Amino acid sequence: MRYWAYFAGKIAVAAGCLYGVLALLNWAWPPEPMFFSYRPPRFGWDLGYTFAVMLWFLACVAVLYGIVLDQRYRCRVCLRRLRMPIMTGSWSRMLLFGRPRTEYICLYGHGTLKEDEFVGDAEWAGVEWTPHSDDIWDELCAASKESGDPL
Repeated sequence: MRYWAYFAGKIAVAAGCLYGVLALLNWAWPPEPMFFSYRPPRFGWDLGYTFAVMLWFLACVAVLYGIVLDQRYRCRVCLRRLRMPIMTGSWSRMLLFGRPRTEYICLYGHGTLKEDEFVGDAEWAGVEWTPHSDDIWDELCAASKESGDPL
């Protein structure tokens, strides 16, 4: 829940800042002259204003893309950035080692993000978050318990 609340908070702050930039743009731009008690809209009639609004829109899209990209590589529990990317698999030896993917981990052991290198059209289809248990030693000792080695 904290993960999505943090995402919504980032979106709200960015929307407020970008709305402030648009309000500043509208305030700073001179108004259109009156034509028989009619004031035409600036957008679409004034080339400079239309170009400035286009740049503002592109800035909005870039900020939204950056927020989504930043949120994608955050831990779902503690909201810290995921670290230590590990490349696994191989395209040339796909049957032996599997498809190529990148794995990121939370430094505090909360989980692992596995991301396919190529997913085709769906951007989020190849992303898999695997949460870990609270006791990291259980997972570390599980491999030795399966092999039969006494601890």
